[in-house]
Amino acid sequence: MSQVGHNIGFVGTRFAGTDGVSLEAAKWAKILWDHRHVSYWYGGKLDTAPDISMLVPHAYFAHPDIQWINNRCFGRVTREPEVTRRILAISEHLKRTLYDFTRKFEIEILVVQNALTIPMNIPLGIAISMFVAETGFPTIAHHHDFYWERDRFSVNACGDFLRMAFPCTLPSIQHVTINSEAQRALSHRRGVSSVLVPNVLDFDEEPPTVDDYNADFREAIGIGPDDIMFLQPTRVVPRKGIEHAISLIGALQNPRCKLVISHESGDEGDEYLHALREMAEHQGVELLYIPNRIGEVRGTNDHGEKVYLLSDAYLHADFITYPSLYEGFGNALIEAFYYRKPPLVNRYSIFVSDIEPRGFDVITMNGYLTREVISKVQRVIDDPEFRTNMVETNYTLGKRFYSYAVLRRKLRILITNHTGMDDL
Repeated sequence: MSQVGHNIGFVGTRFAGTDGVSLEAAKWAKILWDHRHVSYWYGGKLDTAPDISMLVPHAYFAHPDIQWINNRCFGRVTREPEVTRRILAISEHLKRTLYDFTRKFEIEILVVQNALTIPMNIPLGIAISMFVAETGFPTIAHHHDFYWERDRFSVNACGDFLRMAFPCTLPSIQHVTINSEAQRALSHRRGVSSVLVPNVLDFDEEPPTVDDYNADFREAIGIGPDDIMFLQPTRVVPRKGIEHAISLIGALQNPRCKLVISHESGDEGDEYLHALREMAEHQGVELLYIPNRIGEVRGTNDHGEKVYLLSDAYLHADFITYPSLYEGFGNALIEAFYYRKPPLVNRYSIFVSDIEPRGFDVITMNGYLTREVISKVQRVIDDPEFRTNMVETNYTLGKRFYSYAVLRRKLRILITNHTGMDDL
């Protein structure tokens, strides 16, 4: 283990809650902390300790001034001079706070989490780019989802800023992508290489078990002891393809099979949720939508009902449905491997290119259900030995390819590139 630690500054719009960026940043920080590096946090919304954090309201993508800019930059092809003026004024303010942050905590390496990737906060991306251009600051830019991967950014009036900062390609910035498709696109569009670092889980730690608190989870949400619980562990947005999960359970023609959706309806409205409920009713499928029973911590909700962790839902599930049309990586799939649950996967592009070749034993579909898929799911339900072999194979492969050990090796390369010493 290294005897020399460095002060690492994590920079992003938000480090709070259970969004993918916040969770992966926390994993990076844990690995770095284990090797005596100290992490500090800069963002517009934080749940990190105040003594190691700098909260800057304009860094948050939901700040009214940032929303005002976004509403005038996307979905149109020209912007008013006042929009440009505000972008530059806020970015100058944010740049000054970055100087303050690095001085206050004596930061030696910046880790920018998605703030140079997706233009949810244009002034922040510009501020980071200008700060690095002026200082040559050693920077690792962790890219989760690029703007060109999202239709909502395709028509815009800020192409000049997007080319400048999303991402910025200065010499002192190392780029990190989470899948090979993004790695190729970054190279093609920006002419820069990147280190591929997949999202990971701590496979060296056995998953939690059923305990006194979560033992009543099934009963609490309306699942009987003999029911077969299909868990859809995602938000309710159209790209998750949840209609396929409903069709699957409908085709099984078993009233004991119930579909549980753990997360809330997304920021695209509730029309998709209403359509899913109508579809489930039409096909005779019992759909349990329980986002008010799943939280970041155990406790009670506004109705006085017990709130469980997502891990509690995984522990009680019999089968995981993951029929997504598109995913940047596929955290829920890796979670299914970790909790030793058999999954159904729609062969989205990143699964095909990055995960499937590893040899995982999963039930796959190609955009539509077939009799073969349905019969395989039925076999998983009926054949305990078949099921056990499947989930143990996946756990072993998950540990090999998506564990903290993998992240530790990747971070060693990234830190060493900046320091010249093997610090991890």
